[in-house]
Amino acid sequence: MDRPESPRLQSIFRVIVAGRWWLVGVYALLFPLAIGLALRVESDNSIARLVVESDPDYRDTAAFQALFPEGEHVVLLAEAPDPFAPETLAKVAELESRLARVRRVEPFSALTIYRRTHPGAVLSGSAATAADLRRFVTGTELFRRQGLAGPDFLGITLALNVDGAAERDETLAAIDRVVAPFAAAPAPLVAIRKVGGPYVDAYLEAETASASLKYFPLFGLFVIAINLTLYRSARTLAAFLITLAVSVALTVGFGKVAGFAFTIVSSLVPLTILVTCTAALVYIQSRFAEHPGDTSVDEHQIFTLANKFLATTASIVAAAIGFAALAVSRIRPIRDMGLWTASGLLLTWVVVFTLFPALQRILRTPVLRRRTAAGRTVLRLIDLLPGFSYRWRWVILPLSFVLMAGGVLALTGVPGRIAPMSLETDALDYIDRDLPIYRDTRRFESALGGLSVVQVWITTPAGGALDPELLRGLERFARLLEEDGRVGSVVGPTTMLRFVSYVGGQGDRLPDDPVAWPALAAQLDQMLLQEKALRGFVDVGSLADARLTVIYRGKEFDRVEALKAFIRGTWERAAADVPALAAARMRVVGQGLLQMKIAQYLVPTLTESFALTAVVIFVAFLVVFRSPAARLMAIIPSLFAILVMFLFMRLTGIPLNVATILIASTVLGASENDQIHFFYHFQERRNGATTEQALRHALLIAGRAILFATLINAGGFLALALSGLPPMRQFGIISASAFVLSMLASFTALPAALWVFFRESPDATKPGPPAGIDVRVPVAQVPLRGLTLCVRGVALLVRARGRRRHGAADDEVRQRRLIRAVNGLKPGEQRPDGRGYCSDDGSCKKGPRDMSHQTASCVGRSVTPDTGPKPLRAAPATPPARRDGTPGLPIRPYSGRAGGAAGSAFMRG
Repeated sequence: MDRPESPRLQSIFRVIVAGRWWLVGVYALLFPLAIGLALRVESDNSIARLVVESDPDYRDTAAFQALFPEGEHVVLLAEAPDPFAPETLAKVAELESRLARVRRVEPFSALTIYRRTHPGAVLSGSAATAADLRRFVTGTELFRRQGLAGPDFLGITLALNVDGAAERDETLAAIDRVVAPFAAAPAPLVAIRKVGGPYVDAYLEAETASASLKYFPLFGLFVIAINLTLYRSARTLAAFLITLAVSVALTVGFGKVAGFAFTIVSSLVPLTILVTCTAALVYIQSRFAEHPGDTSVDEHQIFTLANKFLATTASIVAAAIGFAALAVSRIRPIRDMGLWTASGLLLTWVVVFTLFPALQRILRTPVLRRRTAAGRTVLRLIDLLPGFSYRWRWVILPLSFVLMAGGVLALTGVPGRIAPMSLETDALDYIDRDLPIYRDTRRFESALGGLSVVQVWITTPAGGALDPELLRGLERFARLLEEDGRVGSVVGPTTMLRFVSYVGGQGDRLPDDPVAWPALAAQLDQMLLQEKALRGFVDVGSLADARLTVIYRGKEFDRVEALKAFIRGTWERAAADVPALAAARMRVVGQGLLQMKIAQYLVPTLTESFALTAVVIFVAFLVVFRSPAARLMAIIPSLFAILVMFLFMRLTGIPLNVATILIASTVLGASENDQIHFFYHFQERRNGATTEQALRHALLIAGRAILFATLINAGGFLALALSGLPPMRQFGIISASAFVLSMLASFTALPAALWVFFRESPDATKPGPPAGIDVRVPVAQVPLRGLTLCVRGVALLVRARGRRRHGAADDEVRQRRLIRAVNGLKPGEQRPDGRGYCSDDGSCKKGPRDMSHQTASCVGRSVTPDTGPKPLRAAPATPPARRDGTPGLPIRPYSGRAGGAAGSAFMRG
């Protein structure tokens, strides 16, 4: 481990500071370029970005969409007590005709089908036409299953022919302008409601952008307040703000170069960079501000940079690799966010150790001349922490482990008793439940029998899509699916044939007789040339591919495998009835399937990324610190905070979703900064010092920085509480709480664990040297060997008194050995002057052997000169001879009130 005064590091930083104007010039050129790239980063919350490209279902879906684009669809619900009243039909017909004039919009409704099957029908107040339309719509389940009609609404489906988010937003705005007059004066309608994925995506993107506009200014104000409170310097504040702006601009601009896009989770990237960069600057500036005064400020800056380089580098690199561990996730936004954040952290590390030192020297950021009242209060609290953690260590540690165990059970559950933490993958759950779009969509979902959609892709031999037997098999397959209560409807190539059959008065059920299907196949062939919508279910280019759209209740299938198994089983049943299906290939694809796969990937994302992050941070500690205790105990605060947060989420009903699943990696990657800086300074002082001295040094140097860095982390993520997206609000609240918990554990549980591990007590409780033993000798009279023996004796004395953990029995043995080593008396021997003797048990006795009732411990009794005579111990009149036969070194006693003077006179010779 490099020492703080590493000459090599100091030389490097002298070069950086010397070239400060060149560095500032380079960053001045890069900054506007990065801003230009950052402004061009697109937002994309579409489902297509949810799963990584290497996933087999993603590849199948991409190939499927090349033939059958799923497109964007919006449904307008015209609610009325009687949706088939003449005036209601007239209102709906007028709305539909205006929507048909909107660019890129194709409306479709029950009225559309009625007009096509009843040429010349007028829906403007005609009671007879209204009655006939009522019979037409309510005489079959087809309209209800398609969401085109219900007991109190008529639905208008709008197909949006858009390409990209910009065209989508423009088209939705045009639809809103058409609907606005009808929504303002709906009578005779009750209301007009808008539902559909495009509205959800547009809302998510708008909220993501507005959240950034909210928390960036708030975080800026927070940084200003913290900076002025800590350093009370406008120049220091300017250095902070410039460094932060450059770090964020370079990070976001890199995202454009790498092809990343803003999603519901990647919007966390700038905030994470802001928080991490600010915390690193606080660690460096806090060390720099503590100028001792014995060196120049310029030299102290070089020392500070070298002293904080290893700890800051280890924390940022470990956090970067921890976020990069999210690359194991098969959820594409999470993977991209992890890689983007990791890249940004590495760029931030470069900026922190190049631009910030240059700005420090250019702006001449001042050091701390006088502490504020708040600063003195913090120091007093820090001074109390070692004693507090030692006194309550057997309460703090068991309580911490109990809470951590509760967090594990809250996450994983107990088989047969407690279910695991719930997963939330429906994009609609990312919207506030009080908003109209949430309520309207949920209502439509219940009326339709589900809103989850999956596509079934059937590939046949060339030209086989219109084979009569294949079409009969597809119809059989669709009916079997609809017979299951979990399926709302199935739309496919034969659905239009059902409508035609119903309009022709033959009912909405196609015949099972194979003889009837050649004519139906020929009819479908003709309809493909006339109906554009029908060509979305059969590939007219090769006539080798067809699709069926299955609408189902998503919560009825908890896993993708369960849904696939259900559809596969139904396909096999249909193939048993119609053998022609055996020659076709069936695949389950679609955006709905990709969305469903997110539920399966959330837990692996949590466990795998957390495990990798923990391993990376452990390796970082292995490289930085040589102490096994540091390697194992450093992760305690972060682990405590994460597990307690899972317990908090379980108790408050916060689910795991695409945002909250990041809590483990985010907290572990950001809060380990505190532990690295803490242990760095603990190890810095530990060599040759007691545990208390090392703790006080670490808390004095890093404690204040940990406190304020935690406030920055918590305050930055707490700004997400202003987001309109529930997952982002939840993530902000639990992240901020986890950072505070990690700090509390760093100040309590971590010192308590260190006390227990090193088995030491505070210095104030450790006993001094044994009373009555004088080992001071005239320096001029001490030969080298005699001095060595004396020092060894003193070392034995201090060691015997300092290692109380060996128990009383060990102490007694060591005391007896010490008596014999220093005084030369053995148990049972009497002093030559008769003033005392050493008893058989090794204790020192006053007077002759018959005065054994007056005893005092030879070791461990401390009697000051003002409280009476000390127990007397003296060397024998004839000192023990050395091994070489020369006379031993006399050890003279002193005691009583004259002890101090006698000792002084003795030292003077």
